[in-house]
Amino acid sequence: MGMRETIDQLRETLEQELNKTDSKQALENLRVRILGKKGELTALLRGMGTLPPEERPAAGQLINTAREKFTAMLEARQDAVRMMERAAALQAETIDVTEPVPPLPLGSAHPVNLVMNEMIDCFTGMGFEVVEGPEVELDHFNFELMNIPKNHPARDAQDTFYVDDNIVLRTHTSPIQARTMLSRKPPIRVVCPGRVFRADEADATHSPVFHQMEGLVVDKDVTMADLRGTLNAFAERIYGKGITTRFRPSFFPFTEPSTEVDLTCAACHGKGCRVCKGTGWIEVLGGGMVNPHVLEMCGIDPTVYSGFAFGIGLERIAMQRYGIPDLRLLYEGDVRFLGQFR
Repeated sequence: MGMRETIDQLRETLEQELNKTDSKQALENLRVRILGKKGELTALLRGMGTLPPEERPAAGQLINTAREKFTAMLEARQDAVRMMERAAALQAETIDVTEPVPPLPLGSAHPVNLVMNEMIDCFTGMGFEVVEGPEVELDHFNFELMNIPKNHPARDAQDTFYVDDNIVLRTHTSPIQARTMLSRKPPIRVVCPGRVFRADEADATHSPVFHQMEGLVVDKDVTMADLRGTLNAFAERIYGKGITTRFRPSFFPFTEPSTEVDLTCAACHGKGCRVCKGTGWIEVLGGGMVNPHVLEMCGIDPTVYSGFAFGIGLERIAMQRYGIPDLRLLYEGDVRFLGQFR
């Protein structure tokens, strides 16, 4: 059999095999069998040494032409196989969008965020503006402008996380009040919600990270009566009609006079129950009139302006509102617990 007949027969064999090949691996095996180093066409090329010298150029040209044609046939089939595999993959991945599926579980707002948003609505409804500040704070704003200088005993009660001697994780949101008074002129009416940090051991009533919302009003002729009226409006909005406040003397370096504020127990409306331990009152916040020295340090004339401030622990409000017995439940991330607040 001559060289041309052998190549024609090899081409027919390749065409038949290509028509049956339907995968990339089978196609590669066929390419190696025909065109590889030990392939059938390569064997013809190596066998040219047995031909008479005058026949070798024509035979070499036939083999090279066949190699180009066979390569083109393999590449064409490779494209066809790739399209077939792609079509099969698309078919396998087809989704029936009309098929009913179980509904995805919905998340829910965290109880602290629920309380925070409700309180923000309450105070903005009374004309307060919401302001925020950095959680990593300068000692100057966190303590000194709040009338708590170096070595003041009140610093011991704060259990502060220090970054260095002059930088702390804020222990309250009061630095936002200082920044506001330094950057604005009265009248000022703001609330400052946010995370705060203290070096407490985590237990049922304490956490090293918790949330506060502090309020500040500075204007002419502001009195303790204005503080009480504001907090009475807050109590009725959060807990309902008939809830009132009770002020007890206290001490805070940044307010003078200072007060602890109790609210009528929302569970028994003052009659006495297990929640309020029979007293009819629940302690919820602290406040007082802004210390004149604080106003003066923040560039506000205390002979012209006065003000009041208050601070509320949001976790405490959330625990009372939803009957949560342990503060740690708020931060364990248990979806069974959080799912109750949808």
